[in-house]
Amino acid sequence: MKSSRQKKSIRSLQQYQYGEEVVKILCNKFGFQITGRKESHVRLSKMTQEGKVGTVVPMHKKLKIGTLRGILKLAKVDIDKFSKYL
Repeated sequence: MKSSRQKKSIRSLQQYQYGEEVVKILCNKFGFQITGRKESHVRLSKMTQEGKVGTVVPMHKKLKIGTLRGILKLAKVDIDKFSKYL
């Protein structure tokens, strides 16, 4: 069963839809850099103590919640921390 905190952050993510804004938050708040772009996708990466971490963000106008969760999972960014910047 999901806690009320998880439900709140999931609701915040459901209202969040733009790929461009996801890129801005990951770069400005979590230290990622744009390392490549191909058609409608942007590749982001950063170095951590464990090694290089990266993710790919589609620059679509609307991102589905599952797509956003996948982006954050690859980036190793906690949903609760990300939702603070929404």
